[in-house]
Amino acid sequence: MPSYEAGQRVALVHTDDPYTRLLPGDTGTVRRHDQRHNIVEVTWDSGSTLSMCLDAGDRIAPATAIPPPAGDPVAEATGWAAVLQRMRGAGAEAGRAAAEWWAQGSIGARAGGDARLAARRVLVGLHGGDPAILDALPHFSVVGESVDVAGWELFADATGDTRGWFGLRIQQRDEAMAVYRDAYDTAVTDRVAELCHLAASPTGTDVSHLHPDRVRIGGVGVFAGDWARTTGPDGDDRVEVGFVGTLIDYWNGWAVFSCTRDVAEAIVADQQRHRDRYRDSLREQGVPADDLDRRVDEALADLSFDGDVLVADQRALSGDPDAIDRITADGDGRYVVMGRSWCWEAVDPYACDRIIGDLPDTDNA
Repeated sequence: MPSYEAGQRVALVHTDDPYTRLLPGDTGTVRRHDQRHNIVEVTWDSGSTLSMCLDAGDRIAPATAIPPPAGDPVAEATGWAAVLQRMRGAGAEAGRAAAEWWAQGSIGARAGGDARLAARRVLVGLHGGDPAILDALPHFSVVGESVDVAGWELFADATGDTRGWFGLRIQQRDEAMAVYRDAYDTAVTDRVAELCHLAASPTGTDVSHLHPDRVRIGGVGVFAGDWARTTGPDGDDRVEVGFVGTLIDYWNGWAVFSCTRDVAEAIVADQQRHRDRYRDSLREQGVPADDLDRRVDEALADLSFDGDVLVADQRALSGDPDAIDRITADGDGRYVVMGRSWCWEAVDPYACDRIIGDLPDTDNA
């Protein structure tokens, strides 16, 4: 319990007395501190003699007179900038903590339902400035006490100075609080976006650096075609599976990319899955069994590996008896799978239900 001595200068932090005209920041001189009842008798500079009942919620703090600026305006400005920097840092730290607490109940361990779907909704709302999403995020606010009391506490925590708040001009207090509030709210939004990118990712890592708008020739991206597009539970555009590759060219506006053997094999397997699915639908329509192969080949290319060579048979599809390609790997063992025959495009990794291939981290994208 703090002790106050007779003659000590103090500043009012808070009082619940409904009749006093004292305001936070008003200063006075201690007459006596009754340690037994924790009551501090004060002669206030305004003429009030209101005593502070510390056990009942009244709060005071040691006060020192801060002289008006004089002598070196550069030093004063530098010192004030350092104070604001500490307030900004404290606000950002508090904002990040608030965002992580929010995430636990919204897209984390305590959240119910599909966390990936919830995270995607938040990301869409953040990108579009949706008030329903933005208003649901934590915002800096003062609850249960005055702005000045909160300011004193935040200032003391950020700077380690429990006295300096009451020596600040009103404009300085307002500026310090505005800096803290802006840093808090910005940190909340930024951290929420980071956490949602992780939660929405099909890989469990942040893949925002692989957005199609950022993919350039020679860079890594995630690729798919219209045949892989589906509709999600929100009516949003989804991609069943995306394939990791390096963009090497464009053909009639479509992407041409190279990929590893593992990814090429996955493309072959995915094409077979589409062929099997189409075969099943034809069978359900009553197409005779002896006509299924022909109908499937006319609709979808047949991909397979012959040793290290990828064979793409599109003869029935194109009506061209010579339309069969044998695709070999380049010197690095990479394949260009139907690069100038199929309409590939770079897709948003967050729209993919699955991604096949090794993704680079942010630094190596």
